[in-house]
Amino acid sequence: MKITLNADMGEGFGRWPLGDDAALLKIVGAANIACGFHAGDPLTMRRAVAAAKAAGVDVGAHPGFPDLEGFGRRDMTLSAEEATALVIYQTGAMLGVAAAEGARVVHVKPHGALNTMACRDDALADAIAAGVKAVDPGLILLATAATALSRAGERAGLRTAQEVFADRTYTETGELTPRREPHALIHDADQAVAQALRFLKAGGVVTPSGRVLPAPLHSLCVHGDGPTAVALAQGVAGGLVAAGVALTGLAEAMAP
Repeated sequence: MKITLNADMGEGFGRWPLGDDAALLKIVGAANIACGFHAGDPLTMRRAVAAAKAAGVDVGAHPGFPDLEGFGRRDMTLSAEEATALVIYQTGAMLGVAAAEGARVVHVKPHGALNTMACRDDALADAIAAGVKAVDPGLILLATAATALSRAGERAGLRTAQEVFADRTYTETGELTPRREPHALIHDADQAVAQALRFLKAGGVVTPSGRVLPAPLHSLCVHGDGPTAVALAQGVAGGLVAAGVALTGLAEAMAP
């Protein structure tokens, strides 16, 4: 088995840093870098891209809703045209920053509420996929496994990497448990590793009742914005390697 660990980075803003990106870059294979709408700014983006390149970590655009106060975690209603333009704008900015740093953008992963809404809304999911494809059809869409977003990526003809989360619990429908609910977050590394291995061995998302939603799994997300984020990521990486799982870059994880 093989998989890529991914984490969100570059989510500070101006004088306010968030997360220990330098430590996470020693652990993960793919970095989802904020593009200035839910977090980040031009200088933060540039520094994050440069750091990822130096660490040999895949650079990804992490577009979100224009919601700095809410960190992109509040729902917004956009037309399909607006959603596509939102993705084009932010992904295009990331491509420009990457070009300035001599780096290559490998993937796009929607952030927060934009991602959550797209997982159950076909029209929004199609609009996001259209935005990615319009910028560069060679980009990988990193999508939550077995959702409307992963299906939209495939319909659009994009290389679609399907991810599960190490540090989030799931509902019976295969969606992430809303953050406002108890036990939505997993803080224990052993529990996170056990969930990841259960999904990998089952070949898809395993719901609380044991039902499997089949999907090829290519990536595992570990969140980078909590006080125990680095320790959890280290524990997850170590536990997976100990179980015989190879940790790779995203394109390699998608290869047969």
